[in-house]
Amino acid sequence: MLVDFYVGNIAFETTEEELQKLFEVAGKVRSIHMITDHQTGQFKGCAYVKMADVKVREVVDTLDGALLGPRKIEVSEARPQKPGPPARPGSGKKPNRPGKRRL
Repeated sequence: MLVDFYVGNIAFETTEEELQKLFEVAGKVRSIHMITDHQTGQFKGCAYVKMADVKVREVVDTLDGALLGPRKIEVSEARPQKPGPPARPGSGKKPNRPGKRRL
């Protein structure tokens, strides 16, 4: 069974390899997705780690609050992504949402 974990408060200079090495203490890491800003490409300090054959509570208890570089990371089970409105065909962009203006 695959489980996704959300990892927050990651130092901006942290590498994917460092994150993988830490999570392998708790089990088999299948993939890591470091979240970056779409416009600048800069790392946003959070990631999703997919692990196989692990107990959620044990991973969270082991790694939540662990020191990774200069920061204590936050680890929790990832919540399913909420479906958003469909994109406009051919635009490659998300539709405008009520209450938000484009400048």
